[in-house]
Amino acid sequence: LVLRRRNQTLTLMRANGFITLEATAHARRQPLQVVRRDGGQTQQAPAVVEHVLEEFKALRPDLSVEDLFHGRVQLHATADSRVQHIVNEALEHGLERYEQRHPKTAGLVQGSVVVLRNRDASILAETGGRRFFKGRSATYSDYNRVTRSLRQPGSAMKPFVYLAAFRRGGFTLETLVPDEPISVSNGVGRPPKWISNYDGRFMGPIPLRQALAESRNAVAIWITKQIGIDNVLETSRGLGVRTPLARYPTTALGASEMNLLELANAYRTIASGIVAEPYVIRALVDDSGTAVTDRRRRPSPAGIDAAALSLIQEGLRGVVRLPTGTAHALAARRFPIAVMGKTGTTNEFRDAIFVGSTFGPDGITAAVRIGFDDNRSLGPRETGGRLALPVFQELMLAVYGTGIVGLAPSFPVRMEERITASLLPRDPAPTPEVAIETVAVPVRLSLHPPAAGETDWLLQNGFPRLLPR
Repeated sequence: LVLRRRNQTLTLMRANGFITLEATAHARRQPLQVVRRDGGQTQQAPAVVEHVLEEFKALRPDLSVEDLFHGRVQLHATADSRVQHIVNEALEHGLERYEQRHPKTAGLVQGSVVVLRNRDASILAETGGRRFFKGRSATYSDYNRVTRSLRQPGSAMKPFVYLAAFRRGGFTLETLVPDEPISVSNGVGRPPKWISNYDGRFMGPIPLRQALAESRNAVAIWITKQIGIDNVLETSRGLGVRTPLARYPTTALGASEMNLLELANAYRTIASGIVAEPYVIRALVDDSGTAVTDRRRRPSPAGIDAAALSLIQEGLRGVVRLPTGTAHALAARRFPIAVMGKTGTTNEFRDAIFVGSTFGPDGITAAVRIGFDDNRSLGPRETGGRLALPVFQELMLAVYGTGIVGLAPSFPVRMEERITASLLPRDPAPTPEVAIETVAVPVRLSLHPPAAGETDWLLQNGFPRLLPR
């Protein structure tokens, strides 16, 4: 049976002009060789293959996949096998570290990673899931979590809020913003939803730079109320987010879903100042060597003024450099590559996210997401900084350490100097010699009296404050 199938294939190849009559006769005379299949062998880039086939169908509906498989058209992809191998390894190591802390989840937790070139959004590597899942190796027909999975970005959404504020005007990185209890409407007839920070504390007025670095939820909501959610949505679309986002204040905290590729591309736009749609097919060439499709493109500047773009770049660099920043593990003393980025952790620790970039058009952007397909919790304190950031760290070290994409670009000297200056201690402002009488008005946020040891909310000087009982 195998011999007959082999000969049928040779006949078809001869009939379609792929081999000569002499080559067909020679191949028919050769004995069959049996090769043992390596049960552990996996496809290196199944998500890239899936993405290529989908993009091929959309790009050239007049051509079929059969044209591709039969060699009537050749495809040149943007993915780099060296970067892909690095990304595969980094994700597997990250999942292994999580499983060591949670042995009962072995083989169940999933992840996805995508790496883009900043200058044109071409995809260098894409991993839509782990190598082995539910007892079998990943293939190109599997679910691609980079492009198909819509999940909440969590705090990785906040830079879009800050950029929207910079674009609108009236905000700088030194603007004092209130890190104070704040609520959003929960609908008619329902009590409001009060926003808390990850650490459960409020710090009062703080510089906007610090609020972004420390990912203060209350500040993100306050800014959104000041500038309007429509400005946040418009800015997100301008950065490359194509999935419609909910016109609701908690979208500022990442409550609306998007796919990982959109999120990565938005950060890439911030890092480069260039608008582009992600793509994985660079060119299609027919059997005569003529390019039937060439996707090399000229960069298009983002529709964001340079001052606002510089402010958000500096703010995201501060997330790394400020000692209290959520990505301080990537600071220069611990990590030799200059990067900017943001962590993201969704409600009840369901997803852990990190998106980061090296600077400018010559840099790259990588996005990492780890979570369960059934949306269960990853467990307490399993944050983007703990789970996803180390994957980013490993892949960036390997990509730049091997020189695959050249040297890591530096951030502008003046930008780094401003961040350094913000780290220096400042003289406290003199206290004005004015007597002010403060009246506290209690505002109960619960329908039930507080239990022993709980707290009351009081309104002081225009801001609600949490006071110990």
